Amino acid sequence: MQNNTHILVIEDDTEIQSLLAALLQRNGWTASLASNGREADAIMARSFIDLILLDVMLPGEDGLSICARVRSISTVPILILSAKGEDIDRVVGLELGADDYMSKPFNPRELEARIKAMLRRSRMSIKDSRMQAPILYFGGKWQLDVRKRELMDYNGVQTHLTPAEFDLLRVFCERPGLTLTREQLIELTQGPNTGATERSIDILVSRLRRKLESGIDGQKLIHTVRSGGYEFIAEVQEQREPA
Repeated sequence: MQNNTHILVIEDDTEIQSLLAALLQRNGWTASLASNGREADAIMARSFIDLILLDVMLPGEDGLSICARVRSISTVPILILSAKGEDIDRVVGLELGADDYMSKPFNPRELEARIKAMLRRSRMSIKDSRMQAPILYFGGKWQLDVRKRELMDYNGVQTHLTPAEFDLLRVFCERPGLTLTREQLIELTQGPNTGATERSIDILVSRLRRKLESGIDGQKLIHTVRSGGYEFIAEVQEQREPA
């Protein structure tokens, strides 16, 4: 996972830049540093980025605006680092498409663990090329290609999902009709001890719902179970094709 991993740090504090660069390089990752949105755009234009560490308080365009702009064109994992640790700031960041959010000051070991978890999720793939990968059909219009990690409708139009959104949808599709608690969803999508919160699952579900209900029919596929969690109520069919 670590070889050739390129992480973009968007942070204007030079001391924090140096700290993050040292942390990333210690793990064998390549770090590119940007102090503002303009510098970040230039780096992303010439390099493939595996993950973004993004500060909120930046000169010029703020981090939340950058997050929303990047998310509109890319599914690259985004981890927001911010001194603004209020719940509302966390919620706004996740609503705009960030995959995770940590408050400053942060624990370097926890940050490393979260980065590793995000990279694992974003790079999930079938290691044995001879294995067959399922395509999951649901809701009368959707198909989820697990191998390609793509969501498309029956007309072939792709709906872009972030890595976290894809993992959540896959978990739902593999367990239709079951009530899954928020704790179970965290375990199934991110694993234990990742620092994820129940609120982050609620926000992911909300984002996924908006995308699945964006069609003309607007059918509701994810049901909220009071005091329980969530249930995927669509019928799911599976087709396997050679990888």
